[in-house]
Amino acid sequence: MTLSAPTSILSDSPVLDVDVAIVGGGPAGLMAAEVLSQAGVAVHLFDAMPSVGRKFLLAGKGGLNLTHAEAPDVFRTRYGERQTEVGQWLDQMDAQAVRDWAKGLGVDTFVGTSGRVFPQEMKAAPLLRAWLHRLRHPASAVPVQFHMRHRWQGWADDHLVFQPTGHAGVTRVRARATLLALGGASWPRLGSDGAWVPLLADQGVGIAPLQPANCGFDVLGREGQGWTEHFRSRYAGHPLKSVALKVAAGTAASVGVQAGLAGEVRFDRKGEFVITDTGVEGSLIYAASAWLRDDLAQGAACLTLDLLPDKSLEQVRSEVGWPRGSRSLSSHLKSRLGVDGVKMGLLHELCSPDTLANPDALAASLKHLSVPLKSPRPVDEAISTAGGVALEGLSPDLMLSKRSGVYCAGEMLDWEAPTGGYLLTACLASGWRAGKGILANL
Repeated sequence: MTLSAPTSILSDSPVLDVDVAIVGGGPAGLMAAEVLSQAGVAVHLFDAMPSVGRKFLLAGKGGLNLTHAEAPDVFRTRYGERQTEVGQWLDQMDAQAVRDWAKGLGVDTFVGTSGRVFPQEMKAAPLLRAWLHRLRHPASAVPVQFHMRHRWQGWADDHLVFQPTGHAGVTRVRARATLLALGGASWPRLGSDGAWVPLLADQGVGIAPLQPANCGFDVLGREGQGWTEHFRSRYAGHPLKSVALKVAAGTAASVGVQAGLAGEVRFDRKGEFVITDTGVEGSLIYAASAWLRDDLAQGAACLTLDLLPDKSLEQVRSEVGWPRGSRSLSSHLKSRLGVDGVKMGLLHELCSPDTLANPDALAASLKHLSVPLKSPRPVDEAISTAGGVALEGLSPDLMLSKRSGVYCAGEMLDWEAPTGGYLLTACLASGWRAGKGILANL
């Protein structure tokens, strides 16, 4: 493996002997550190950033969504094709265990109207402060030693090699066990930059390509050129509320305004999202993003909007067909159906003049408006990452089959989940699982 430091510097640098080295100070790494520390194991945690939990703090900026209060069997389905594997982590630390853990740190939680679970103060900082205090100053455990501004460079002679920021030399670490919890590739400025991919690939570790998850999309628009300047200048940044979004199966999702009626519907949910300069983003888009991203990888993707989800097609058809006299179409739709603003703008943006002039076709568009997509937004803009270390290359305890004594946890593993507390819960649970595995094998 090629390292950034010359061989002479590697050979001259001292070696730090530790029981367990954890690389990465996000939720998964910190949870594993807690499990091991509480069991009396000396843990040294290394992170490239000046402080730990930076993405955790950002996630809590608008209110930290810790987990979700829905039934456990439904909760597990949120992990899609990986629900069996992630379910094994949740067997040891599920949503209720996350709430109990937070309470143990002096942070009470409550369930919001959507079922999402938040700290009473709605902030991440108090919880992180209490957590770090317990790790650094445990009542009856071994304190965790933190090494900040240490960027992992790989291995040399079975030693972990770190490059301390601002120093010419390197730090070599010999560990009885190592946990890698390095995150995905979203939000690189907070430390999750995916730089670990070639380091593990060099070891023969199977890695699925990192892709954006819980992400926005650029649109093709009606003419294949994205939003028109008129629409973008008027509506970028505007929320689209009280709509339903459907994703039909396979190529049926790209066959016109009534695509929502064709084929199997894989996603159908009411909510809201936001128009951007180049496309769409927001909670409803993020929830459907895995299907849309995968469809684009197969060649084409299209989401279908119901702009009036509380009205039937027959009701909409009746109101659209109501005689409007001298009123404009915009005035008519606003008066009869409450359609105006960005919803009206979308109709003009995506429907042909012939469709707008035909009451039946217009009614169908209001209920099944097709929005063809061009591409997902870049991974460094995404909330989270799909892809990563293949779970098939890990033991149930999350140890790499290609490198004995090395474990992986958190978002760097190949799983994904929607927002709503599922991401954080699984990261914590994977850290717990890996910590217990290290204990068992030490």
